[in-house]
Amino acid sequence: MSISTPGGPERRPTVVSTGKKPAAGRPAAADKPSGGGNGAGKGSPRPTAGGKGRKPVAPVKVSQGRSWGPIALFVAVGVLAAGIIGYGAFAAYRGSQPWQERADSINGVVDFRKKDKDLVKGGRHEKGSLKYAQSPPVAGPHNDAWQNCMGDVYDAPIANEHAVHSLEHGTVWITYRPDLPADQVAKLKAKVQGKEKLMLSPYEGLDKPISLQAWGFQLKVDNADDGRIDDFIKTLRVNASIEGPTANCAQGVTATGTTPRDLGQQMPEQPTQ
Repeated sequence: MSISTPGGPERRPTVVSTGKKPAAGRPAAADKPSGGGNGAGKGSPRPTAGGKGRKPVAPVKVSQGRSWGPIALFVAVGVLAAGIIGYGAFAAYRGSQPWQERADSINGVVDFRKKDKDLVKGGRHEKGSLKYAQSPPVAGPHNDAWQNCMGDVYDAPIANEHAVHSLEHGTVWITYRPDLPADQVAKLKAKVQGKEKLMLSPYEGLDKPISLQAWGFQLKVDNADDGRIDDFIKTLRVNASIEGPTANCAQGVTATGTTPRDLGQQMPEQPTQ
């Protein structure tokens, strides 16, 4: 309520707060414009129709379709990463296996170390031409001279008796039918040339176009693109040696022809390690 002091100049009435909050939507007493009329105090908000302030308009959100491009890319990268990790784990497992188990796991390989243990014990040195149960041979007696196996590519057949000695030293000997197409021969040549303990030569009478030999192991395939060729080389080159990894492959017979020969002055073999 308002109280005027008697005798004094008229004062603007003061407002005594009742302690109550103003009703919702109504301005507090202190915020009401003084005096009548439509005039508003300086800085007072301009009244709107109905005496209420205009409510702010909320922005309208526009819904956009989901972008599938980044999602598909993310999924593809995830699948690729999982594949790489899985292959790495498999390769690590294969690498931890003993080499002979890895050799036996190559599809189609024949393990003569299990089939004929006497054959692969070690090769006796014998002179002259010898007979072999396998064609091409994979082990057994052989001449005291080995075929040079420093990545040599022979364009004509070589003597079994020298080739078997090279197998004993840890060589992988790749043979092929003489009528194998030139592009196939070129692929085999690329795998062999210049790589120690590998050699390549044509071989008459093969029952498959290509045959690979290591001491006690054999694999026959139909073409040079067969991935098992690389598996065979990687697993058995050097490992299949029964004279140790330092057995010599240089200064061997380099001549072709199926008749064995005596070199006379031949570099002595290194002792088994």
